[in-house]
Amino acid sequence: MANRMLLLSVKPEHANKIFAGSKTVEFRRIRPKLSEGDLVVVYVSSPTKAIMGAFEVGKIYAGSPVGLWRKVKDQSGLTWSEFSTYFANAEMAYGLEIRKTWIYSVPIKLHSIRKLWDNFYPPQSFRYITYIEHEELLLHHSNN
Repeated sequence: MANRMLLLSVKPEHANKIFAGSKTVEFRRIRPKLSEGDLVVVYVSSPTKAIMGAFEVGKIYAGSPVGLWRKVKDQSGLTWSEFSTYFANAEMAYGLEIRKTWIYSVPIKLHSIRKLWDNFYPPQSFRYITYIEHEELLLHHSNN
């Protein structure tokens, strides 16, 4: 069992590539406190506004943006232009290897999340959640 869970906001075009298997590294400017085997729950930002699924974390890459690009560019699902724009002025770059993905049978829309978690706002980048929160969310969603 994984030690941590992370709720990660991802743009729709990147989420589609993650779940299609063409993007197997997710990039971040800030390193989440994750280890190999931890789980990431994927919240897809506007216009989707829903939790679509999850992935298991493999390796965690860290380095300069150029160094990270050289190492994982073929797994990135991005162009050099997209990558370099995202990491503009960053000294460090982080990549989460996507080992295994799960797509929920029905997306958990933002309004459903807010019924369970009062004052929920999707994270700008990421936020940690507990297994209990995740299980409650899945249970609440399946009963509605």
